[in-house]
Amino acid sequence: MKITGLIVLLNTLVIASTATASGEHSGGHHGDEIAIGMPGKAATVTRTINIEMTDAMRFTPSNITAKKGETIKFIVRNAGKLKHEMVLGTEKDLQEHYEVMKKSPEMEHADANMVTVSPGKTGEIIWRFTKAGKVGFACLQPGHYDAGMKGAVVVGGKVMATATFAADAPQEKPTAPQLASASNAMTEGEIRKVDKDNKKITIKHGEIKNLDMPGMTMVFQVKDVAILDSVKAGDKIKFSAEKSGGAIIVTAINVIVPSN
Repeated sequence: MKITGLIVLLNTLVIASTATASGEHSGGHHGDEIAIGMPGKAATVTRTINIEMTDAMRFTPSNITAKKGETIKFIVRNAGKLKHEMVLGTEKDLQEHYEVMKKSPEMEHADANMVTVSPGKTGEIIWRFTKAGKVGFACLQPGHYDAGMKGAVVVGGKVMATATFAADAPQEKPTAPQLASASNAMTEGEIRKVDKDNKKITIKHGEIKNLDMPGMTMVFQVKDVAILDSVKAGDKIKFSAEKSGGAIIVTAINVIVPSN
């Protein structure tokens, strides 16, 4: 009986250890999704905060407090005549993203932790703050961050548990008509939207090394519109991208087919 009990105990510990490891290594491509929280759901919003952005390069308010586990809807209004944006992130992430924006100011973002707002318009972010600490926010339009267009959300209070799960290892299968050559570095991602009318595709992706770009969700143009006929929203992919005249263009896509 003692031996049987020991075996059961060991099995329990192994299962718990595996579950913990899965939680530590899962998450999105955007590296700070775990550090700053996660996208929230409209049904769980506990508070709405109105934020104004101005051409004086300021957010009002710029200092916000939140409870750990709270889901907040930010209604962001651009009161200026310039385009502004609000991006949530750690200080390191915001600085890295700003350097990318300076190189490619026409980038179109589609991440849940950011919103770009045209003059006189409003946008919104719904975000759940899952860890205590400070979450920064800033406008990363070239020149705006340097001018001090920044703020912070200080998070404290009671924690609300979340669960994460590891994905099964997939197998890659190229699709016609666009196949990336073996010499080109490819980036993993997931298609969020296919816009054939405007010849654009929204991809949540990891680091694009050849462009020195961190993981995020972006709207890309495509080199050949035929690429859009081979993919759909939800597809796991590997893709190649290059910069051309200020725009970032997807040149090839391989769909990743899960193993059976």
